[in-house]
Amino acid sequence: MNPLKIIKNGILDENPTLIQVVGMCPTLAVTTSVRNGVGMGLATTAVLTGSNVAIAMIRKFIPDKVRIPAYVVVISSFVTVIEFLLKAYAAGLNRSLGIFIPLIVVNCILLARAETFAGKNGALPSFFDGIGMGLGFTAALTAISTVRELLGNGTLLGFSILPENFPKTILMILPPGAFLTLGGLIALLNYIRSRGKGGGRK
Repeated sequence: MNPLKIIKNGILDENPTLIQVVGMCPTLAVTTSVRNGVGMGLATTAVLTGSNVAIAMIRKFIPDKVRIPAYVVVISSFVTVIEFLLKAYAAGLNRSLGIFIPLIVVNCILLARAETFAGKNGALPSFFDGIGMGLGFTAALTAISTVRELLGNGTLLGFSILPENFPKTILMILPPGAFLTLGGLIALLNYIRSRGKGGGRK
């Protein structure tokens, strides 16, 4: 087991948002600001890491017929804990993210990692897989929300960055802006990856 390789896999090689294109609901809905994007990414990372470890530890005791419902129960338990913590210590962020915090339960990234990784590996590799996939998701949401907030509002984390006379593109903080930004980042990543593969050829 190589922890760095597992983490790198989640961030770059199998990035859940930009490579696998899963978990699109929160990706498109909450990335109107960097604060929301980072908050959702870190909340999902915490749930993903915790549920991965828990599922890896109990996987041998779960009957195959109830495997998926058992995974959902574990994931929903961690989501409930995170939601309570946000309500207690980050009420503003919790209000901004709204329904998308409890909807982490049905984020296909979590169920996919439970089924394909945590259900087949030990607790330690599953921990690093959760960290890697969570950070990959967080990085993607941060990148998308940075572009959208900067071009749509001229701000980053609520602070004015662009000059007052710089034309703000309101489209970027509307739903079409999310699709345009996501598509642009996926295209950019694919271009970089293809250049990297081609760079090794003679």
